Amino acid sequence: MASTSVSNAEKIILGVDPGTQIAGYGIIQVQNGQMRMLQYGVVHLSKYSTHELKLKKLYDTILRLIDDYLPDEMAIEDPFFGKNVQAMLKLGRAQGVSMAAALSRGIPIVEYSPRTVKQSVTGNGNAAKEQVSHMVSHLLNAELAPEFFDATDALAIAICHYFHENSLPGVKKSGGKKDKKGGWGAFVSENPGRLA
Repeated sequence: MASTSVSNAEKIILGVDPGTQIAGYGIIQVQNGQMRMLQYGVVHLSKYSTHELKLKKLYDTILRLIDDYLPDEMAIEDPFFGKNVQAMLKLGRAQGVSMAAALSRGIPIVEYSPRTVKQSVTGNGNAAKEQVSHMVSHLLNAELAPEFFDATDALAIAICHYFHENSLPGVKKSGGKKDKKGGWGAFVSENPGRLA
């Protein structure tokens, strides 16, 4: 997709849906309370022969997006807990390299659970990917390719972050810290003794 001018932006949010086969990304601009999609897409990682090459490609792509769009913040999906330990380890690494790319450019990171993202965007924490994609398309007033669920999920993560930051009317937000993690900056502030 073609780049869009980002001048006079109030805020640019990069959403990332990390994955080991396909990773999604979505970038929104918020200006005068209006959301607009700047870019979205997927990184196909299955064609790379080793996990290390996949991680490098993901890192390089996230870094390029950061350098091209200069986001103010990155919102990323928390890895969900599953029974396959190896899959969880690989997914955690994908999340880690995405976060490392943002940290290398000083971009604040916030994590959201899949359920919180779905609840924020559709009003249903158990919504299907099709429902999420439809609502993202509606909220951004943009035609989105339905086969890019990883990319529309990434846009949903960015939208969720905007909603949580601004507590827009009609968006239910509970008051506890469990809904939104404060990212690495908050972790460092709250746990100074845990870092060497």
